Amino acid sequence: MADSIYLLNRNTFGTIENAGNLLTIEEATTLLNDWVDNDRLRLHMRQVAALMKAWAIEKENADEKTALKWEIAGLLHDADWEKNPNYHCRIIIEKLEKLNIDPEVIHCIASHGPKYFGVEPENEMDKMIYMFDELSGFIHAAALIRPTRYEGMDVKSITKKLKTLSFAAQVNRDDINDAVSRINYSLEEIIQFIIDHQPAVK
Repeated sequence: MADSIYLLNRNTFGTIENAGNLLTIEEATTLLNDWVDNDRLRLHMRQVAALMKAWAIEKENADEKTALKWEIAGLLHDADWEKNPNYHCRIIIEKLEKLNIDPEVIHCIASHGPKYFGVEPENEMDKMIYMFDELSGFIHAAALIRPTRYEGMDVKSITKKLKTLSFAAQVNRDDINDAVSRINYSLEEIIQFIIDHQPAVK
């Protein structure tokens, strides 16, 4: 994410009465495709969605509906970035509020860049979207320069590239370090999880 500030100037989103109200994955995908033209950005959002869903199921023992909540937050977190960069992520939040979507999904989207939006990650879903957002894109960039892409990729090669500031320079290492400081997993564990789960996303 670019180093621009888009403070939302609020910390509550949606209403508690809408808890449990979710888009279907088909509805969320339609919104994504309507709002985002850039194929690379669409891929990034699908990758984060897949990671969120997999983490919810494997690490949080989430049921199907809870996993869908995580997945939708990942799928739509950058939906307004391409067409409304100066109002990211205000536009998608307002859209989801009008659709009466679960406030936890909206808060999750609002917290995926705390220093940009001024919304702190509160629960595990919030913390993991913040964790996956920058690191997912970084690992994908590393895969693209390898002849075998993700096949054979190891954690050590990624941690080495993270220290090479000229590689994928737009990826904010401070955000990655801040995100990992908020969870009970090491950076190496998160990298391995992404390597294991991200290649299947096309």
